[in-house]
Amino acid sequence: MSTLSDSTRLSHAILDQLGGILLGKAQALRLSLACLLARGHLLIEDLPGVGKTTLAHALARSLGLEFQRVQFTSDLLPADLIGVSIFDAAQHTFHFHPGPIFTQVLLADEINRTTPKTQSALLEAMEERQVTIDGATRPLPVPFFVIATQNPSRQIGTFPLPESQLDRFLMRISLGLPDAQAERELLSGKDRRELLAALAPAVTPDVLRTLQAAASSLHVGDKLLDYVQALLAASRSLPDLNQGLSPRCGIGLLAAARAWALIEGRDHVRPEDVQAVFPSVAAHRLHAIDGRASGTVLARQLIEAVALP
Repeated sequence: MSTLSDSTRLSHAILDQLGGILLGKAQALRLSLACLLARGHLLIEDLPGVGKTTLAHALARSLGLEFQRVQFTSDLLPADLIGVSIFDAAQHTFHFHPGPIFTQVLLADEINRTTPKTQSALLEAMEERQVTIDGATRPLPVPFFVIATQNPSRQIGTFPLPESQLDRFLMRISLGLPDAQAERELLSGKDRRELLAALAPAVTPDVLRTLQAAASSLHVGDKLLDYVQALLAASRSLPDLNQGLSPRCGIGLLAAARAWALIEGRDHVRPEDVQAVFPSVAAHRLHAIDGRASGTVLARQLIEAVALP
């Protein structure tokens, strides 16, 4: 794979395969792929039963990646996730038994149903792609992605993710309910689990890394950097926000916009690429003081308030 057109063609092959599993969700699928091409972690927030877990399974299979699923519950401990050292009496030494986090794609299912202590066990892994256990640092597989699902915070038995944890996710998306036609196809078609079991990888992990490198190399002009900085500055001047967007968000926004432009077949990033990914990158980082406006509404307000370059 040596050209931009090859990268775009492979990206669309992945999306076509995902579209056969999750019907009528083209925008959410494109955002999800852009997130992983940008080397980011993905948070999927929605009601139970709309396909959050299915999307995570389909992404891992389509990209040819090792996959582990952990059902987050109130009694889940950090050691259940990371692993534990067990004493071997015969050899008089401790042996480390890795937990499910040692995989390329970790599905943290219903992440907000576990306690903050276990949620925080993911922080180092998501930021540094490594974990520290018993004083030893252990690298995680490459690539390493966390795809987390969470139910709306108003549901019983949920623990809201702290802002430091939310900030580790490059994007937060929602799937929503299917339209009438897609729902009819779901009701009359094959079981999604059967389709997932038969799903073959659209690319290999090596090709995925090549796609990520291609996305990161796309040109970003000075005018576009001015636009991104203006969005960040505008968020910091809004009186209704607890705090504005961080430089980390700006870096992630550019990475996501590059990935979106690659999928669109462009060799440079345009303002519309930034606008396409901005709500998903920024909304979970924007919190109104009075709680009345959602992060998505605030993100849309910022797009409307900042002039295009």
